[in-house]
Amino acid sequence: MTEMSSEAGPAPLSQGIRIESAEVRLVRLPLLVPFVISTGTMTDKLFPLLILKGEGLEGIAEGVMDPQPDYLEETVAGGLDFLCTALLPQVVGKRFRSPYELEPILGPWRGNRMTRAMVEMAFWDLWAKSLGLPLQCALGGVGDHVDVGVSLGIAPAETTLERVAEAVAGGYKRTKLKIRKGHDLKIVAAVRDRFPEIKLTVDANTDYGLQDMQLLQGLDAFGLDYIEQPLAYDDIHDHATLQAALKTAICLDESIRNAVDARKALAMGAARVINIKVGRVGGLASARAIHDTCAAFGAPVWCGGMLESGIGRAHNIHMATMANFTKPGDTSSASRYFARDIINEPLEASQGRMPVPGNGAGIGVTLDRAYLATVSDLREEIRA
Repeated sequence: MTEMSSEAGPAPLSQGIRIESAEVRLVRLPLLVPFVISTGTMTDKLFPLLILKGEGLEGIAEGVMDPQPDYLEETVAGGLDFLCTALLPQVVGKRFRSPYELEPILGPWRGNRMTRAMVEMAFWDLWAKSLGLPLQCALGGVGDHVDVGVSLGIAPAETTLERVAEAVAGGYKRTKLKIRKGHDLKIVAAVRDRFPEIKLTVDANTDYGLQDMQLLQGLDAFGLDYIEQPLAYDDIHDHATLQAALKTAICLDESIRNAVDARKALAMGAARVINIKVGRVGGLASARAIHDTCAAFGAPVWCGGMLESGIGRAHNIHMATMANFTKPGDTSSASRYFARDIINEPLEASQGRMPVPGNGAGIGVTLDRAYLATVSDLREEIRA
């Protein structure tokens, strides 16, 4: 029998997927209205987009880092450089049988979880497509929709009340108010007075300290589901002190980078709820590990958002189908933020329920290439 040449055709997928090339874009999507939080104001969403190509398929993911390090340490410019000069040269041209085989490449690097997440999430999409499975099935999620809420940026009281009324009329399952020093008790009181029955939360984005404990205790009066990340972005210890003094649950966001952080926070009593942002924690595998850790502690989780386009939003929706995502997430309708998205399929919630994207395997959405070209500040191709 003549031995078949390695050039005779593509290897079977059981041998893994060879990443033949990577396309990197820097995308700028204008926001319909400025989004204001305690750390600053955003008028457009600037983010890197990664497309991994192999075996005739494409896997897509986006980065959630900001232009400046005002959420976490990573930045768009630093992420692009790390992605193109360090990560992709180690990935393009190689073959991987599952996303977990990327760990020896992605794991040794310190920090930069958002950039590492781009590579990992893009490969999850590519891998699920090679299996002919929706991403949620590859992750172990179930169901055809997820419950979602809205996140409202800082605004004058009347504007905020109008936005809450719109969210309530839209059937959203939870309303989250961004707060900061000087914009906290009065605005929460006004919303709770007007809407006494809604599920209400607040997000401080790290603007307070233990010296503000009395003020934060004042939030106990409003029946909040939780107070999100009131203290420093890298703190767990002081949150435990604060949680012991509050009736309202603390939800940690920025402080949780991996499953070890989640275990420490829950064991110390620093939080009773965890916000899992897939990009923040390094990708889907890490998000799943945090989900499982929280489930072991009996602590509910929810899927946070970073004003993602339809690509990141689709990843989040699939992730949020896992069993312990029992609180409404931030994956509300894309049309609340963008006049036009970079995907062909609209991601729109109905009565607080977001359908799981179902246009085929993987993340279930496709790029609107024509529009993407008009909102891309740069494009780079990396080949084996």
